[in-house]
Amino acid sequence: MPSTRCLPVGKRPTIAARDPRTGGAHVAVEALGWQPLGRRTPVLHDLDLTIPAGQRVLLAGPSGAGKSTLLRALAGLLLTAGHGEVAGSVRIDGHDVNRRLGGTGLLLQDPLAGVVAETVGRDVAFGLENARVPRSEIWPRVHATLSAAQFPYPATHLTRALSGGETQRLVLAGNLVLDNGLLLLDEPTSMLDAVAANAVRGAIQREVRERGCTMVAVEHHLEPWVDFADRLLVIGRHGEVLADGVPAQILAEQGDALSAQGVWLPGLPAPRPVPVDATLVAPWVDGPQRLVTATGVRVELRSSLADRAAPPTVALAGVDVELRSGQALAVTGVSGAGKSTLVSVLAGLLRPTAGSVEADPALATRRGTRPWRWRSRDLTARLAWAPQSPEHGIVTATVRDEVLASARACGRDTARAEARAVGLLEVFGLDGLATVSPYHLSGGEQRRLIVAATLAHGPYGVLLDEPTVGQDRHTWGAVIGAISAARDAGAGVAVSTHDLMAADVLADDRTELAGGRVVR
Repeated sequence: MPSTRCLPVGKRPTIAARDPRTGGAHVAVEALGWQPLGRRTPVLHDLDLTIPAGQRVLLAGPSGAGKSTLLRALAGLLLTAGHGEVAGSVRIDGHDVNRRLGGTGLLLQDPLAGVVAETVGRDVAFGLENARVPRSEIWPRVHATLSAAQFPYPATHLTRALSGGETQRLVLAGNLVLDNGLLLLDEPTSMLDAVAANAVRGAIQREVRERGCTMVAVEHHLEPWVDFADRLLVIGRHGEVLADGVPAQILAEQGDALSAQGVWLPGLPAPRPVPVDATLVAPWVDGPQRLVTATGVRVELRSSLADRAAPPTVALAGVDVELRSGQALAVTGVSGAGKSTLVSVLAGLLRPTAGSVEADPALATRRGTRPWRWRSRDLTARLAWAPQSPEHGIVTATVRDEVLASARACGRDTARAEARAVGLLEVFGLDGLATVSPYHLSGGEQRRLIVAATLAHGPYGVLLDEPTVGQDRHTWGAVIGAISAARDAGAGVAVSTHDLMAADVLADDRTELAGGRVVR
């Protein structure tokens, strides 16, 4: 996905210093439509929208409704982000958005798509360098913006050593440093723990107030934003406007209708997990009780380009944990605690620097019992992993083929695999998108697709990194229901998550990390 920080060579405007503020941008959307290639119905259709300069808009709606698509349209990225038919127009301050250079910042749903450099400081400086800001101004602005974004590391920190939540904060800083008149935020705190999310929301709100910029923020969970937003815009499953007005008034008058659409309204209890047929998610055959045992695991991350004499980043230190059949482990902790690293180690995707990771002898291959040494096919048949960034797990050209990819690679029975795939697509609300490219799905739809692909071929162990991000109430219930059914059918489950509601519903055991160590 292109970064809005990158401007065409030869057409780079010079960005003024941060003061004085220039205020927000005026947005005018007329008859906007977008139909991705391969989809029978448009994601957005005949949408009219005016956002006055300086207005703060909270954009909500069910998963797959077109919220992220609308943000990309406002950033002028629809045709650069994918193929399809676009209709209507988007104008920013009276200019066609596709011909307007700079002035818009977009924090993408997948923050890794916005990272362009090896170190934090260079990444934030990238947009300023593109815009020909004088060198003497760049680094003071970089350091000030990292502080404003509540970023926890110095400018020399490696971007590859960041967690997903820390990457969100980095990309936020990369957008704030440019002093854009229009700030577009796609679930800016979705991968953060509660404390970090509050800090980042506070930083966003403070910066937006000070700059007077126009803001459009996509969020599933409305409560933390309601008092800050001037306007709540809710779009439905077919891109239609369901509600548009003052947030408190809309919630008071249309709360029941919005809840029925799956919107996370303040004060509602956790949704009930959707009942899922065990035959769709059970291990292909029964496995041993102890699937993988990690003992004294240490993981160090180094860069191939930075100073080799610099000390490595320690992601895990002395961690002991087990993946057991028929049990679900929730790996929790603050952003950057090492959760994703631990799940990757258990999944056999990362070799530990020290310590041991051993599978039960019943799972051994010709290469022994260390999962990180297994061939891809053998690893996939035994342990399946869903990445934090779902696009990184996509390997085929259609949704249906994606769900079947691992079953085919492992030589599973075709009829049984196809029956499981069909059932899982229905459970996750993706059955009408079976022939669509996975890259034309929303972020929430992609995440459900990857979870379905992880379960469909019946591995012994299922390892999932933030599986509930980007889900509305209905799809959250489907994801948790499917994972719970797999656990109950005998799969060993490990979930890295900031979603404590999901951990409460799903987990039999928890491992809480802080600074790469087990604290509880």
